[in-house]
Amino acid sequence: MLFYVSVKVVVGVLHPYVSISYAVSTDSMAFNKLKMNLDADIGIGAMIIFIAMILVAGITASVMMQTMDSLQQQALQTSQDTIRDISSGLKVTYVSGYVENQTITQLAIFVRTIASSDTIDLNYGILAISDSTIKVILNYSNDFFSSTVSDGLFGTLNVSSLNSDRFGILVIRDIDGSCTATRPVIDNEDLVALLVNTAACFSGLESRTEVNGAIYPEYGIPGVISFTTPSSFVHTIIDLQP
Repeated sequence: MLFYVSVKVVVGVLHPYVSISYAVSTDSMAFNKLKMNLDADIGIGAMIIFIAMILVAGITASVMMQTMDSLQQQALQTSQDTIRDISSGLKVTYVSGYVENQTITQLAIFVRTIASSDTIDLNYGILAISDSTIKVILNYSNDFFSSTVSDGLFGTLNVSSLNSDRFGILVIRDIDGSCTATRPVIDNEDLVALLVNTAACFSGLESRTEVNGAIYPEYGIPGVISFTTPSSFVHTIIDLQP
């Protein structure tokens, strides 16, 4: 097959353009080579795929970095919480009881922080105690708080007015003055007594009664309560634990 190509050529001033026609055969080797040369198309396609791969790799790397950063922050927070949970907490040093008519009607549970513990806010503490028949859960009541022992362990606060779901706080030792009625925070060297009206909780504790419980802080190790009341009550105030 033949087709003609016309080309204008500059030849002079008077006749600036001259048209020259060429006959080109589609059967020629040069035409076929030109017609079949697809290298440019393949190169552009490969470049587009390469750019797309770079973009996908960049987005994937960004997502992975964000995910790794989030996981690192979560791991750091978890490790800090774990360290705080195992290094902080409360310890019950001893428990005293007040006896009326051969029945323990009040308890004073002495509590301090364990060694190297963070500060503990008793506002968020929970006192659980059982006489092997009934188990009660008590929270702090700021209506029953005293920063001094002005009238003895069981005479300073009117513990008999406490309900079966509340405990009071009597400050025994507070070096830095951090333990207040609205924010009863205890730290190293502080000692407080948690006062419980056992008459309201259990109708009193009789002799040979097994008592178990714990004071659970907001975080950390709970202080354990465990004792058995004596077979007879000789004194008005008795030591029960340890």
